Amino acid sequence: MSTSPTNEEVKPDTPSTTQLSAKENEFIKAKSYLLTASTNTGMNLYDHLSKVLNRVLDERPNNVADIIEDISNDTKRSKFTSKADTVQDKVDKSTEVALAQLQKKLFSKGEGEEEEPQPDEEVETPLPNLMELSFYFEQAAIGLNREEVIRVWLALKNLVDNHPLQHVRFWGKILGTEQNYYVAEVEYREGDEEEEEEEENEEDTTEKDDAEEGEEETEEDDIPKPEFKSPALPPKEDNRTGVNKKTYFVCNEPGKPWVKLPAVNPTQVSVARKIKKFFTGRLDAPVVCYPPFTGNESNYLRAQIARISAGTHISPLGFYQFDEEEEEEEEGEARDHFVENLDFEGITVRELADPSLTNWVHHVQHILPQGRCSWWNPVQKSEDDFEDEDEEEEREEPDEPEPEVGPPLLTPIAEDDEVGGMSPWTPKLSSNIIPQYSIAVMHSNLWPGAHAFAFEKKFENIYIGYGHKYAQDNFSPVPPPAVQEEFPSGPEITEGEDPTPEEEAALRAAQQEAAEAAEEMEEAEEEEDEDEN
Repeated sequence: MSTSPTNEEVKPDTPSTTQLSAKENEFIKAKSYLLTASTNTGMNLYDHLSKVLNRVLDERPNNVADIIEDISNDTKRSKFTSKADTVQDKVDKSTEVALAQLQKKLFSKGEGEEEEPQPDEEVETPLPNLMELSFYFEQAAIGLNREEVIRVWLALKNLVDNHPLQHVRFWGKILGTEQNYYVAEVEYREGDEEEEEEEENEEDTTEKDDAEEGEEETEEDDIPKPEFKSPALPPKEDNRTGVNKKTYFVCNEPGKPWVKLPAVNPTQVSVARKIKKFFTGRLDAPVVCYPPFTGNESNYLRAQIARISAGTHISPLGFYQFDEEEEEEEEGEARDHFVENLDFEGITVRELADPSLTNWVHHVQHILPQGRCSWWNPVQKSEDDFEDEDEEEEREEPDEPEPEVGPPLLTPIAEDDEVGGMSPWTPKLSSNIIPQYSIAVMHSNLWPGAHAFAFEKKFENIYIGYGHKYAQDNFSPVPPPAVQEEFPSGPEITEGEDPTPEEEAALRAAQQEAAEAAEEMEEAEEEEDEDEN
């Protein structure tokens, strides 16, 4: 009879798989440690030892244990590349590596910052909490990715550290064909704002050139002068007022230096409304278009920023209010200043997302067709005009134009004009599945890429787009104006019509008769003189 083996007769197994896996894990950990790259050179010990051993086996030198250090040094030296220009070919850095080295400075403190003790009390800073705002925009699928937001945040910190600023805000990102623009909206502290001397000098030179041309024209009186005079251009609004109320800095990538945009004038805003250009990402790029734009891409970018801000920067109703001290203003003067309402209790998300759009208001002044926020009278008289009136009393006075009027500050967005037959804004909740934890989001249909959110007592605006306004039809440039008459029409300048052959024959006959009559008169006078003598 065959019997099955008992448990005692079973032979012991080979080493367990758990023991082998433990050894394999130790081997993997050791190899991963050897593969750890150096933060300074980027080399790892595993590859370095492999190259050293391969060289030893290929060359097989004597007394290897004595010269192993020299072989290791030679192997490291062969991978060295000098940053200075030499006769040997230098490996060019890629754009990604160059940008990474530039942005590496954002994550390191400046000289002396580590040694300074941290203050016990929190100091107020104009730097915004960009990560918190990004958290809310992320719920509405708007904004930049988190890594990009952190780099922008650190770039804004550098801007705050290098300029005396009172308020800083991340305005948005404008996309370009070659590079993009990151835009920061700032306000200087009172008395610390930098003056723009270059633009003033340019205006002075243009006025001198015009005066010299006028003097040259007075010297040549025989040449007919045109009566047409170009209309006076509206002046630029001062800093901290109108379209120049805020100051803007831009950079192509976080870590690159911030560049301050120049102030905008009404002519640039008016022309920007008639053209449509893609941004290149180079501030000094020319803007070739019709009507001609005075300035380069930095001026065009500043004009578009002013237009987008005036049309899309909105806030919940009641968050801002007018100052009580400024309530006693004269009639006809538009208010341009408001303060934050400390008693604002917030509006529910459902009310903010209501399609009636009555709970949102504009908190940036409207830009008039003239290109200014405050209307300028083009026929207003200066001191020189009054002196000219004393000399020329019979001069005709031009008709007084009607002043341009726009919607005042804190006007509800429900009064905005429709855009191609649809509402100018699209309100929605960030989540319809969990509405109790959602936020109210507003999308602009007039300027695609402009968004705003509101939640309890917080709100913010952002723009990410190409800087183009919505157009229902395809863009077509403005046609050139009709040719104007250069000089007044008169017999001295106007070319006469050619006479017919009959008229020429009649003229010759009349001239011949007149000549014969004159000869007869002369002969008669000569005869009378002879008779008298």
